[in-house]
Formats: sequence, structure tokens, C-alpha cells
Amino acid sequence: MNETDQEQQTDWLPIREVARQTGVNAVTLRAWERRYGLIVPHRTAKGHRLYTEEHVQRVMTILTWLNRGVSVSQVKHLIDDNPQDSVTPTNDWDTLRQTLLVAIAELAERRVDDVFNQAMSLYPPRTLCEQLLLPLLAELEQRWQGKFGAQLERTFFYSWLRSKFGARIYHNNRQLSGKPLLLVNQSDLPLEPHLWLTAWLVSSADCPVEVFDWPLPVGELALAAEYLEPRGILLYSSKALNVAQLPKLLANISCPVVLGGPTVKIHHADLLVCSNEIDGLTLVHDPLSAQIELGKLGII
Repeated sequence: MNETDQEQQTDWLPIREVARQTGVNAVTLRAWERRYGLIVPHRTAKGHRLYTEEHVQRVMTILTWLNRGVSVSQVKHLIDDNPQDSVTPTNDWDTLRQTLLVAIAELAERRVDDVFNQAMSLYPPRTLCEQLLLPLLAELEQRWQGKFGAQLERTFFYSWLRSKFGARIYHNNRQLSGKPLLLVNQSDLPLEPHLWLTAWLVSSADCPVEVFDWPLPVGELALAAEYLEPRGILLYSSKALNVAQLPKLLANISCPVVLGGPTVKIHHADLLVCSNEIDGLTLVHDPLSAQIELGKLGII
């Protein structure tokens, strides 16, 4: 088929449509093509990429392998040579995580940034969050228990993380329209990384977000909702909450409310009762489950 015939086809998909259907952004699709030959689209006479439904299915197969923890460099071999999933591959996530751990320990901001930028160009946000960032944060928390210099490392990395995701969220917000999702750090611990991971996942799903990295008292959350008119509110807390105050905190708020973080486990029984009594309240545990529930609620 020549290029003229390709351009006359009506069933070709542009890269933006493939990105919409699969959740893999155009930058990552192009990186998969250039670096690994994972997706080889057709090209128009002007060089525009065109995809078929088979390409879309291949992207979904790639995501399946990535979500199993396989590194992107190994996926082509698995798809093309082992269609029956007969190989259990090793992966590069541990190596990548160890590289970041060393860079964080040395306060090497540029190295942290370079490693993350490379990973972000190859993996969708959810895969990167599940396979790299959440395990990294869990390992850091263990490492910081009673360690001299722990607060220094924590402040360095959390500040970098908030700056990194804050910049991407700001850029995305400038490209998006519509009501935002309001995310509020409802504990008194600053720089909550899981809150920012959730904001990044939501923003990557083409939803505007507004992040308040500090708790709001009773009455002022409703005032924020009145001004911002959000499509939903996500409250995050890694500490214990005054559960008895929740009905007052959420009074006069008409949009769906999601409560997440370790506080959900801390107050599991009491919050289950609250979720039945407070209309529109949903409980989640982490950024990944928050993304799923927000999708079910139709917020993203």
C-alpha cells in the first residue's frame, strides 16, 4: 500500500486517538517506536503517524507486560517470540530503584531528575507509579527509621517530588478546561508524596487538579468547594483523623468526596460506618486505588 492509499483510508487512527484509547501519551508511544521498535505505525507523505486497531491492541498487550513488572526493553521479545507467556523474565525495576536510592542518599538532584525523566518517557504514569515510585517510597520509609540524616533525605526527595509533579500539573492545567478535582492534604505533615502521586495520575488522565498541601478546618473546605466548584474532592491523610468531625467537615459539600491514605486503615471500622452515613463518601488506600475509584465515580 502506498502513502496515497494510506491517507485515503478512513480507519487509520492518529497518535492522539491511540493515546486517548490506551492512556499512553504520544511522547511514550514515539519513544517505544524509536528506541525499541515496539510499535511501527504507518506514515503519511508528510510523516504523520497512523495506527490501526491492531496497533491499539498491541499497546494494550505491552501495558499488560509492563504491569507485570517487565522492563520495556524486554517486552518486544516476549510479544514477538513468546506469545504463550512461556518466559518469566527478569526486570530492571530493582536496578532503577537502587540507582534512585543512591542518588537520593547523595542529594544528587540532577541524577534523580535524569533517571526519572528517562523512565517517564518510556512508561505510562500508572505503571511508573506501581512499579517504581510506590516501592521506592516504601523502601525509603524503612530506610529512614532511626537513621541519622533521614530528615535531610526526606526533605530533599519530597521537595524534589513536589516540584517535579507540581510543574507537570501546572503545565497540564494550562492545557485543560473544566472543573478541577480538589486534592487536600488533611494531615499536618507537609509534602505528602502519595497525595502528589495521586494528583499526577489524575492530571495525566486529562483532569484539571487543584492541590492544597495543608489541611483545611471545618467550614473552609466547604468555602473552597463553593469557590472552585470542583468535580470532586480527595482528602489524604497519613495520620489519625478526628473521625467525629468528618460530618461537619463535609457538610454543605455536594460533590463526591474520596478519603485516602493510611488514615483509612487506622480508622477502618469507624470510617466504614461514616461512608454509609455520609452521602458521596468513598474510601481508598493509595494512589492506584484512588485512580480506579475516581474513574468509577466518573470524575476522571
